[in-house]
Amino acid sequence: MKPGRLGVYLTAAVTAFGIALVPQPSASAAQTDCTYTHSGLVPLNDLGTGTYNGLTGGLYPGGSNVRPTAHTNAGVNIAQNQVLPRNASGQVDLVNGKVVLISIGMSNTTQEFQKFIATANSYANLNGKLVIVDGAQGGKDASAWANPADATWSVLATRLSSAGVTPAQVQVMWLKEQYVGDSLGAFPQGAQNLRDSLAAISRNARAKHPNLALGYVASRIYTYNPARSAGAYQQGWAVKKLIQDQINGASDLTYGAGGVAPWLSWGPYMWADGLGADGVAGGTPGRSDGLEWACSDLVSDRVHPSATGQQKVANLLLNQLSTDPTSTPWFNE
Repeated sequence: MKPGRLGVYLTAAVTAFGIALVPQPSASAAQTDCTYTHSGLVPLNDLGTGTYNGLTGGLYPGGSNVRPTAHTNAGVNIAQNQVLPRNASGQVDLVNGKVVLISIGMSNTTQEFQKFIATANSYANLNGKLVIVDGAQGGKDASAWANPADATWSVLATRLSSAGVTPAQVQVMWLKEQYVGDSLGAFPQGAQNLRDSLAAISRNARAKHPNLALGYVASRIYTYNPARSAGAYQQGWAVKKLIQDQINGASDLTYGAGGVAPWLSWGPYMWADGLGADGVAGGTPGRSDGLEWACSDLVSDRVHPSATGQQKVANLLLNQLSTDPTSTPWFNE
C-alpha cells in the first residue's frame, strides 16, 4: 500500500461522524464484575458434530468448520473476476478505479472496525486501490438496518461521499449485527428471527450497492455480562444459519449475476468461552485454538470491547482478509 492513502480517504468520514454515535462506557471506569469467566457454552467450531438444543454445531453444514469447496470456489471466482477497481459509475477501471470495503453494524462493530482500519493502514501488503469505510453506527441494531428506509443507510451514503467514493464502488462488506440488548428470545426461533434480519440487511446492501459481491459475517465476542451471555452466544447460530441457507440455495440469499445478496461467509467467528473453565488467563483457553477473552478486553459494561478487545478483533479480521483465497485477490497488493 502507498503510505497514508487509506487514512486520507477515511479522515473525513471519521471526523464528521465519530466512532461511536451513542455514549459508551469508559474503558477506565471501574469494572463492576469480572467473575463471569466461563459460561459453559461450547464455541461452534469446538462443538463440531455435537449439538446445542438439538442443533448440530460447526461453522458450516454437517458440523464442519471447513467452508464447502463449491462455495469457496464460487467466492474465489467472484473475487478474481468481479471484485475489480471501478470508477464512480461502477465501470471497471483498472488504472484509476477503487474497491470499497464497508462495515455494517452496531456500536461494537464500529469500534472494532475503526481499530481494523488503523491496523490495516499499517499492513504493508494492502492493496493501494482499496478504500475502507466504516458504515457501522452505535445504537443501530439489526432491526434498523433491516429496514431499507432507515436513516442508517443515508448515513452510510454520506460517509461514502465523504471518503470520495460512490455506492457503485462498494463491492465487499463486513456485517456484524445483533438485536439490542442481545435479546433474541427463545432459542432457536430467536436465532431464526435474527437470521432473517441479517438476510434482509444483506439484500438491502446489495440493492443499494449494485456491485456488492462479497460479504463476511461475524458474531459477538464473549461477554462478561451473564444476563446477555446466551443471546451473545446464540447470535453465532443465526450467522451459521444465514450462511448455511445460502450454501443450500435459499431463494432469499441468491448471489452473483441476478442475485439478491452478496456471496456470504464467516468473517471470522470470534466467540470463545471467556478464559475457559479454570478462569485463568493463559490457562485452559476458552477455545481449542487458544482464543480467549479477558475481562480487560471489555469496558465496564462487560459487553463493549476495550482497546485490547478491539485490537484482538482487528487482528482476527486482518488475518482472515489477508489469507482467505476469496479476499486476497482484492485485499492484498
